Amino acid sequence: MLFPQIRLQSSFAQTELQIQKPVQQIEQPKPELSIEQPKAELTMRRTPGRLTIDQSQAREDMDLKSVGRRIEEAAQLGRQDWLAGLARVAQDGNEMMRIEHGGGAIGRQAKRNSEGPPKEFNIGWIPSHFSVKIDYEPGSLDIQWQERKPNINVVINKPVHEYTPGATQINMANYSSLDIDFENLRYIGTGGYEQKI
Repeated sequence: MLFPQIRLQSSFAQTELQIQKPVQQIEQPKPELSIEQPKAELTMRRTPGRLTIDQSQAREDMDLKSVGRRIEEAAQLGRQDWLAGLARVAQDGNEMMRIEHGGGAIGRQAKRNSEGPPKEFNIGWIPSHFSVKIDYEPGSLDIQWQERKPNINVVINKPVHEYTPGATQINMANYSSLDIDFENLRYIGTGGYEQKI
């Protein structure tokens, strides 16, 4: 005996995904930097030192006198000798005016005029101490400077950012299906009618 059967065959739906990954690009340009350093200004003012050495006294002590100095000394010595001679002649004249009073005026004058002054001797230093005169004026140095600050310019470049977003496409790879099949299924109608389905 054949039993009627109903056969069902189904398949599930299948989806298909197409994924496009996102793309991101970041580029950072370098900053632009410029540095300029102006030169500093430096000024120096120097006053040189001054050294003076006067050795005229030492040269005079060694009898190395200039012509002008010798003329000056000769003039002074001549004046002194002239005044001394004038005084001596006046004194001798006064003594001779009173010769009648006695006292040996002629003898005194003869003795005085025949003898020179007494000689003096002592230790001497040629040239004498501190005869060389030294004077020194120190120099000076004035330094002035002016600093110059550097000029720094910076240009910051923004990053270059490119972004392509991702995408997903969904498609149906297989649709769902349902197959129905009948086996040994008969229709019996009135009047003895029978039909195989």
